[in-house]
Amino acid sequence: MSSSIPARGKMVNAFNPDSLAALDPLRREAIERRTRLLGPAYRLFYQDPVELREGAGTRLFDSQGQEYLDAYNNVVSVGHCHPRVIEAVHRQMQTLCTHTRYIQEGILDYAEAMLPTFGGRIAAEGHMMFTCTGSEANDLAMRIAKHYTGHDGIIITREAYHGNSELTAGFSASLGEASPLGTWVRTVPAPDSYRADPATLGQSMAEAVTEQAWHLKRNGNGLAAFIADSLFSSDGIYATPDVLGPVADAVRAAGGLFVADEVQSGFGRSGDAFWGYQRHGVDPDIVSMGKPMGNGYPVAGIALVPEIVERFGKDTRYFNTFGGNGVAMAAAQAVFDVIREEELQANSKLRGAQIQDGMRKLAERFDVIGDVRGAGLYVGVELVSDRAAKTPDAATASAIVNALRARRVLISATGPDGNILKIRPPLVFTEADVAWLIAATEEVLTEICA
Repeated sequence: MSSSIPARGKMVNAFNPDSLAALDPLRREAIERRTRLLGPAYRLFYQDPVELREGAGTRLFDSQGQEYLDAYNNVVSVGHCHPRVIEAVHRQMQTLCTHTRYIQEGILDYAEAMLPTFGGRIAAEGHMMFTCTGSEANDLAMRIAKHYTGHDGIIITREAYHGNSELTAGFSASLGEASPLGTWVRTVPAPDSYRADPATLGQSMAEAVTEQAWHLKRNGNGLAAFIADSLFSSDGIYATPDVLGPVADAVRAAGGLFVADEVQSGFGRSGDAFWGYQRHGVDPDIVSMGKPMGNGYPVAGIALVPEIVERFGKDTRYFNTFGGNGVAMAAAQAVFDVIREEELQANSKLRGAQIQDGMRKLAERFDVIGDVRGAGLYVGVELVSDRAAKTPDAATASAIVNALRARRVLISATGPDGNILKIRPPLVFTEADVAWLIAATEEVLTEICA
């Protein structure tokens, strides 16, 4: 699997096992051991895979003590090994860790603190339900949507990723052609602000949703839900605001629910709002959360309006052995408190603007940069071989990602063609971190584009 091959059906920026012989003996032995013990389905990043032992804030360290800048990991949203989260988990683990069939204050305190952040109907009278992973959260959201609407159809964007359970993999197009979509799934193009007029994106997307909803009704039993990550991460990182409002209207006109997948774009990452969908003025029916919610501790969930879950709660039941346990809630509460007290949403907005500004200055010198876009600390840099034609350049994107890795700066790539640099650091990214990222990118571009 070559990391220079476009992404469709392949993992972007994956290690190529055919290059194993070129690695040093210790690295080669570690990868061979990993393959022997974990099997062939796991993947490593980078042509020269990174071995890690420790993390602190925005920095990672290997066994030799070499320091890396982490400009990729959104899971540790408040930084690697944040002491507040560690202390909260440690304290609760020493006290009690059990499931949600007992009355416990932690889960109630967290839900009470979180619900007002969603705004709209969820803030007014909504509920929260907890899982372990974002895949589980999206799985649960769709179970409820199907039960409420009586329909099976799901509409997604063309390169969406929403999870790796049996159900969610069936509506995660970015997993590739070897991972088939469900027969009840339809896709629509993402709002490509680089190749289309931003003013038309919302209406065009709404029209595509209406058409696909008609096909679902004509060929099946109709639309249960439209689900989208409002920063369209796997589609190529499109952050134009106010796009999803017309889409939500089209979804509801077709009898479906609007589900905001906030695993990537939530918890202040966009800088403009705490939740990504709020940049679009949307009042969603269901919101799903995951990854950054516990800063690495497995906790996720959904928030939803009450009428959607009312009959589901009567007809069936929901139970999750680990979802919402005391330790998970302690981690989630600590993360939420840190985001607010350290003003990380504001930091995301500031540092993200600095990254985009630095990348745009580089674009003035290097024609390979076709577009710089994003919101807060989620930035996409699109690489092209021809600016006029806007031709995707996956090979150069891969070369940049791997050359940055050689300078111990970690990012990745995304999009259907694998040509968009994905910069998604922890929310504690500093001005010094931005300077390191931009300086290293300048060095790499100078080297590659010379």
